[in-house]
Amino acid sequence: MSEFRRFQGTARYLTSEGLEAAVNCALALERPLLVKGEPGTGKTLLAEAIAEALGLELIRWHVKSTTRAQDGLYVYDTVQRLYDSRFGDGDVTDIARYIRMGPLGEAFRSPERVVLLIDEIDKADIEFPNDLLNELDRMRFHVLETGEEVVARHRPVLVLTSNNEKELPDAFLRRCVFHFIDFPEPELMRRIVAVHHPQLDETLLAQALEAFYALRGMTRLRKRPSTSELIDWLAVLRSAGITEVLLDKDLPFVGALLKKEQDLTAFREFFAKSGGSRWRPGLR
Repeated sequence: MSEFRRFQGTARYLTSEGLEAAVNCALALERPLLVKGEPGTGKTLLAEAIAEALGLELIRWHVKSTTRAQDGLYVYDTVQRLYDSRFGDGDVTDIARYIRMGPLGEAFRSPERVVLLIDEIDKADIEFPNDLLNELDRMRFHVLETGEEVVARHRPVLVLTSNNEKELPDAFLRRCVFHFIDFPEPELMRRIVAVHHPQLDETLLAQALEAFYALRGMTRLRKRPSTSELIDWLAVLRSAGITEVLLDKDLPFVGALLKKEQDLTAFREFFAKSGGSRWRPGLR
């Protein structure tokens, strides 16, 4: 196994002991790191932080519902070859000219070790993870059109994220190191906010955090506000010169926190049922 530097987060990505242990376990075992957690907890940013901390290039593979495992290896551009055969003057018999490496292929061919982010792996078809097993295990694949074998020069650091849209196959899970990113407690959230908004007024921060966690505690919300939305909300409050926020029906810029019409309705109904305009602890 190759040597690795211990991951301890970065100046802009604060971690927990559990997350650091999971990353370092994956590095030591040279296994994919599978990260789950609700949206906005920093799953994608983790890959950026690992690349920054280890001084490695980051390659991103954003998975969609139509993504195939083959797309990550390489793509044979038959359309360009047909176009060149009719209108171009290049050598269309050289099929290698029309082979484009995908993110996994780029990671294998890289002369240096890289971090490969496979983002939202659960969005693809259920067979997608299984289709990658052979290549991830052997760190090589064949280009059928040319007969070339692409062999990884270095085993990439693999970071996989999932939003739990689909269950991943057991055979795939056995090959991963798993970590669930819990939503930050208020004290950690204070530290995260300080990274993005240094010298924020303490009164504003305390009130904003109280309102933020109170909103997250409302059981009727379909999408609870996330860390990234809190950061954005504070940026808007600062730019507007607002120095005080209280959770009431006139909460400023609530649209930066609540992104669904049903949640805005639940927010308004909450205060209508409370018999007043101000937040009362214990009321959900």
